[in-house]
Amino acid sequence: MTEIPIRCSAVSVVVLRIVPAGCEVLLLRRNNTLVGEWCQIAGAIEKGEKAWEAALREVNEETNLTCKRLYSADICERFYEADRDAISILPVFVGFVDAVATVVINHEHSEFRWVSFETALGMVPFAGQRHVLRHVEAEFVRREPVRHLLIQAASPTA
Repeated sequence: MTEIPIRCSAVSVVVLRIVPAGCEVLLLRRNNTLVGEWCQIAGAIEKGEKAWEAALREVNEETNLTCKRLYSADICERFYEADRDAISILPVFVGFVDAVATVVINHEHSEFRWVSFETALGMVPFAGQRHVLRHVEAEFVRREPVRHLLIQAASPTA
């Protein structure tokens, strides 16, 4: 019997901003892997880093944004990668940024858009992403986030 390896070496971050029209999700169009696809922020956890530290670093590296609040989304994104014959599991985080903060994308992306959850659901290519977005909308937008999911150490005032 052969087992499929399970990898947990990256994070996924859904970045949100609150504007007069409601809550918007940041999507980035990929340049490297998944070229042309719209995705949330994702990236590898570096040696010695906690997952939430990787989430903050990836947000900053990919968009030049700083999360004012970071939460564990209390969900993991998971998918099978045929080229690695492995299952990847990524803890998902929810980062809130200032509504007027300027996005500056890095070389990994060709463009960005702030969109409604409804629009985002039509833009992302994978069912797992849509599942994560529905969860984030239900638990972080339609209701007050559970305070125990706030990562205090990630707060700029901590």
